[in-house]
Amino acid sequence: MLYRQRTLETPSGPLRTPTLFPVRNIGKRSSDNTPEYADSIPDLGVAMVNARAIRQRDPQWNRIREGATLRAEMGVPKDTVVFADSGGFDFSDDEVDTTPERTLETQREIGADLLGTVDIPLLRENRDAENQRRVEQSTQYALQASDAHDGEGLLIGSVHGHDPETVRNTLQYLERHGDFDGYALGSMVPIRTDYKKVTKLILAARQATDKHLHVYGLGGIVYQPLLLYLGVDSFDSSAFIRSAGNRNYLLPGFGGQELHTIEDLEYLPCSCPVCRDRTLDDIREDRDSLTQHNLWSLAMELRRFRYMVAAGEDIEAYLDLRFRGNEVTYRAFKQAKQQVRRLT
Repeated sequence: MLYRQRTLETPSGPLRTPTLFPVRNIGKRSSDNTPEYADSIPDLGVAMVNARAIRQRDPQWNRIREGATLRAEMGVPKDTVVFADSGGFDFSDDEVDTTPERTLETQREIGADLLGTVDIPLLRENRDAENQRRVEQSTQYALQASDAHDGEGLLIGSVHGHDPETVRNTLQYLERHGDFDGYALGSMVPIRTDYKKVTKLILAARQATDKHLHVYGLGGIVYQPLLLYLGVDSFDSSAFIRSAGNRNYLLPGFGGQELHTIEDLEYLPCSCPVCRDRTLDDIREDRDSLTQHNLWSLAMELRRFRYMVAAGEDIEAYLDLRFRGNEVTYRAFKQAKQQVRRLT
């Protein structure tokens, strides 16, 4: 197992890893979909934001430029650790409308602790030549950010590639030619159903550096245990929001369940603060409560893994049981286990 626990020193204070960064939709039209969690889930004093979206929302951006703080805008404590990415998926089909320097300026203005470099995600439908161009462009953006970075905040270089060799070579190239505090592996969401491929890419990145490793967009209820097993230090997810929008109820070990299919049940099988004394009908009719429950489920998944490690339990046996109910994820875990054992 490659799982590890570390403490990352950030401008807002120490960050214990591994950790989940819940995606905050601040700056987006859907910003009201993010539940309040800072006061109710004590081990999630973190947030992932989109620097581009915040800068493009003029009223909010103007308030920040005039002295308001991002954390006050979000209603979270001052010591909340904020990871600001560049908004790369906004560039998937459109021209890049920012520069590494402008993105760094935005990240500094909002007081971000982890600064993701400008990147252009790869798309499965693109030709190889186009995706290779995107890999090279994202790499150059990262190096430009390294040159412009003044040391305030931790610079996280974004890395892309749909084969292990590209991921490994890109990361090693950034290590030689730039100055980064860690790396973030992107372009995973479009290929998330190909567990074998995703596993190989993550392992390639993990082998290439001992620095902090983040994976963009894969922190959902199914992927979390696999990421932890593979030694990923942090990950982000908006799955708790998207699932609630579809009335999906997240449960560790089972994934998502559509609530409209459940009948003849008064209470749901969860004792989180949202569900413990509310009926199924209450939760089903209240999307905000469902969103909060889903985030609690993600937090509990992380807590459960940490507990199993602290208790000295056999993690591989634990995950073998966790994934056995889903043939695809179980097969992916077995393949990951074989690869990890060759490395350890």
